[in-house]
Amino acid sequence: MTTGAARVKTMNAARNARAVRSALNARSVRHALHNTSALRSPATRALVTTRLATAGWHDHRGHNRWWRHRHGGFGWVGPVFWPFAFYDVYDYSLWGYGYGPSFWDYGYPDIYAGIFAPYGYDNLMAYGGYLPGGGKSARGSFASTNSGDRSSLAQMCGDDSREIAGLPIDAIQKALLPDDAQRAALDDLANASVKAAQDIKAACPTDVALTAPRRIALMQQRIEAMIAAVNLVQLPLEKFYGLLTDEQKARFNGLAARQRPARAERTARSAEPVCGAPQAGLTDWPSDAIEESVQPNDDQRKGLDALQNAATSAADMLKEACQPEEALTPPARLAAVGKRLTTMLEAVKTVRTALDGFYGSLNDEQKAGFDAIGPQRAGGLDRQRGERRLSRGRYHTSIEHTIRRMISFAR
Repeated sequence: MTTGAARVKTMNAARNARAVRSALNARSVRHALHNTSALRSPATRALVTTRLATAGWHDHRGHNRWWRHRHGGFGWVGPVFWPFAFYDVYDYSLWGYGYGPSFWDYGYPDIYAGIFAPYGYDNLMAYGGYLPGGGKSARGSFASTNSGDRSSLAQMCGDDSREIAGLPIDAIQKALLPDDAQRAALDDLANASVKAAQDIKAACPTDVALTAPRRIALMQQRIEAMIAAVNLVQLPLEKFYGLLTDEQKARFNGLAARQRPARAERTARSAEPVCGAPQAGLTDWPSDAIEESVQPNDDQRKGLDALQNAATSAADMLKEACQPEEALTPPARLAAVGKRLTTMLEAVKTVRTALDGFYGSLNDEQKAGFDAIGPQRAGGLDRQRGERRLSRGRYHTSIEHTIRRMISFAR
């Protein structure tokens, strides 16, 4: 790399680090990350992930990018896959389909974004300073030494405090008036809930994944932790719910309805369970870009064909496993969550095996070309779609204003 190119790369990394730091320190984001009531709203979580996921993009159009979820928010924020995973599982399982899209929006596009990450080197290194234990910038030093900053991004990985992960015990007891056996089962469920959150939090990345194989590996690790968390909670939830009388179950379902805001009810009536379905034209396989950037030989092309077939198979299995109807009880909804996560894990493993084989066959120059496809594709698609440019002030101010409004509603 020439001295001039190295200087530009360093400047870009420093600029992106400042953008990420600014996003994490923005008052609206900081308050949302430490406001448990606000974060229980899927809309607030989507707004926070949008603010953070697009912090390093300087064309200010990240809210319309192809890896954005259908109902808002992003499945990747820098190196973190599935931000606020515990909330998504918890909200849908307990409170029903009004909170469903934040969970069911995950699917093949997230795998695609893991293979062809839209984040370039400079973006990812900027986010690295906020991972647990810190990270290093392009200069080789920590992008941020403020422990509060580093914990902000880690907050999206999960929080195992009872205030965050615990069930609304007081509200449940008040609504159900449980007897001693039911109260003991409820305590067991609450403890399992905290342990489940700890499992999910433990799967937070501790490094910056700069390559596709590493991202898919971290994706698999995160999903495995979520499955373990679901398995941990499933039996205590079934036991507690099974001890309830029909009248108590009706009250519990009524409590769930009261937890859902009017916006979530409208979403429940209007949103189809798309289950992270591929968006036509946006997650098409970039054959031409791979051919131009990697220039595979005949043997490598066989591995590339295997990878494309694996990706197609992953998309098909996730589409077929979409949950078409709302499960009616919390245990049934949690079981549906577990089934979906198991299918996602199978899809990720299918892609990972083929990806490791193909990527491992490439030389260093070819690997660099493959890793550059995602950022190039992201920019190219935006230009093709002719999206209107927004200034940093207008775009970020709009999101921060909305987040503040959501927090005020939650209080």
